[in-house]
Amino acid sequence: MDLALTDDQRAILSAVDTLVRPFEAAPLHDAPLAATSDDLDAQLRLNGFLDVARDPDLGTVTAAVVIERIARLPFATEAAFSAMIGPLLGEVPGPICLIASRRTPQLVRFLAPGTTVVIVGEQEVESFVATQDHLRAETGALYGYPMTSLVALPDERQIHDIAPSIMFIRWRAALAAEAAGLLAAALASTVAHVSEREQFGRQLATFQAVRHRLAEAQVRANGVYWLAMKAAGTLDPGDAALAAWHAQESARACVYDFHQFLGAMGMTLEHPLHMWTYRLKALIGELGGRASNAAAAADALWGLSNS
Repeated sequence: MDLALTDDQRAILSAVDTLVRPFEAAPLHDAPLAATSDDLDAQLRLNGFLDVARDPDLGTVTAAVVIERIARLPFATEAAFSAMIGPLLGEVPGPICLIASRRTPQLVRFLAPGTTVVIVGEQEVESFVATQDHLRAETGALYGYPMTSLVALPDERQIHDIAPSIMFIRWRAALAAEAAGLLAAALASTVAHVSEREQFGRQLATFQAVRHRLAEAQVRANGVYWLAMKAAGTLDPGDAALAAWHAQESARACVYDFHQFLGAMGMTLEHPLHMWTYRLKALIGELGGRASNAAAAADALWGLSNS
């Protein structure tokens, strides 16, 4: 399939670039572990960038393009589910949080009073609007997302006429697109550091071992991007599961290397690398993690899974 951007998609991406330019700088001084911006969130929604998939001429590939670009920012914003899942739900309050079971408590990204929580079960899809009674703040969560524990479910929940299988396809495509943007930004941040940092009288980037592993990270990041775009384009269960698995596997390998290349600086909040890698750490465990998505891919593509 042809994954080259159309003129409309390039125009939308250019408009997103213009909008997010003021948010490119990482807030390092006195910034929380999960940096957020209400202004960025409001502008993305106000300008309709999270609604592109509602236009049949733009669709889910355009949504994936937007998700990937926004994920490169140091600020964490709930774009992936609103852009990819939102059109299936109709008009619901945003942001949107997805969970795969009714188990409580569980940590949920972007969960706050007023958000729409969607439960994607094996048989049905339900949703409710969260209130303070359903939540417990988790200020010490070591992820680059605002994380909150869902501690209770309301008795009254809306049932959606959507097959869970369709939701999981879009969930996996959204995860892969977001991971692609995070990997690209983390790689760029690492390359900038090793290009400036000197050790043993030379720049770290001149050492062959570093260059080889950075090249491998670039190949992985490219692969995550193209698999995400393919999954968003085909909405095929095998493509989506494979994209999610490769994103999580690549995140596992690359995050280790990125922090190693930064040495002690990579373990401090004085460098922005954590703003992307800590988010990747959270995505690695989503949807059951690598094993679950690998099994889903095997089942969809070759019927090899027993799950």
